[in-house]
Amino acid sequence: MWKIFSTYDWEKLKSEFEWIRDMQGVPQDPIFHGEGDVEVHTRMVVEALQGLDEFKALDEQNQHILFASALLHDVEKRSTTVIEDDGRITSKGHAKKGEVTSRNILYTQVETPFFIREAVAKLVRHHGLPLWIFEKEDPVKAIISASLEVNTEHLSLLAQADVLGRECPDKDELLYKIDLFRELCREQECFGKAKQFHDNLSKFFYLSKKESGADFVPFDDTKFEVIMMAGIPGAGKDTYVKKHFPDLPIVSLDDIRRKLKIDPTDSKGNGTVIQEAKEAAKIYMRARKSFIWNATNITRSMREQLIDLFTSYGGRVKIIYVEVPYKILLKQNENREYAVPSNIVQKMIKKLEVPSAVEAHEVLYMVGY
Repeated sequence: MWKIFSTYDWEKLKSEFEWIRDMQGVPQDPIFHGEGDVEVHTRMVVEALQGLDEFKALDEQNQHILFASALLHDVEKRSTTVIEDDGRITSKGHAKKGEVTSRNILYTQVETPFFIREAVAKLVRHHGLPLWIFEKEDPVKAIISASLEVNTEHLSLLAQADVLGRECPDKDELLYKIDLFRELCREQECFGKAKQFHDNLSKFFYLSKKESGADFVPFDDTKFEVIMMAGIPGAGKDTYVKKHFPDLPIVSLDDIRRKLKIDPTDSKGNGTVIQEAKEAAKIYMRARKSFIWNATNITRSMREQLIDLFTSYGGRVKIIYVEVPYKILLKQNENREYAVPSNIVQKMIKKLEVPSAVEAHEVLYMVGY
């Protein structure tokens, strides 16, 4: 049974975690958060969550997941809060940044099983969605996409606690929005579960095409498969490839970098490495030949650029994310023939965005826990 800390006593939590102490004194817009600073709000959210009957009905492990999510949901208001010229206080981007920070904390500071950690991180990422779902360009697609990353029932409970844990004049309206979110999830058959598609091709087609329905089954016109490896250096990507795909050609950024004698910290040189790798990939794609793209691929933006390239040639993309526990990662990296400097590894961990099911045709997680 995992839990973020041995006790849920607030003062002991604050004593244990610097990121909770950082919430003290971080201001919030008094119109929407009349209760005070981020620490006060977070404590009220935790208390409100524990008081919900739906929360009490969950099994113990899911309660711990939601508790950790409530603690962390505004963790990056400390870095994103600004006072605008008109005096209003905003914290744009705190949920997106909070996801990465939550993942980092639960990987390097609090030993957490992979799927529990990712559940917490995605709840932090999407905690505002139930309030803003109908402001999305396509609310149905937004809700279906979210269901592939997060438990929408748990998300609605976190959002409800987030509203109850504040002082604002529009509290009833916000709670009504959460009820509408729940109904939309039920209508789309993704409340508390991921939306089911006919197959992975149908899922990817729906998410990547504007004019497409979730029930549409497209013709499979893919011509080859690209296996995109992802993971921090030392996680074991090379070992996995050698073991499971001994016969597939490999486009390896590390191999190209060593061939060109370019240092990993050379940003300009790395551009040359990526360009050469793309040219090598195009040779395989023009020949409609499956291959492996082996690199760290730790950010979503980098993966999206590559997936756009691969699919434009008719490729079917499978992401395989490899991970081992933090201490093992550091040891394995040190023992590599070409070890990556520890400070670079730490920077990568702080930027890590674990691949999501919405990004490619298929996403597999090979985690050593």
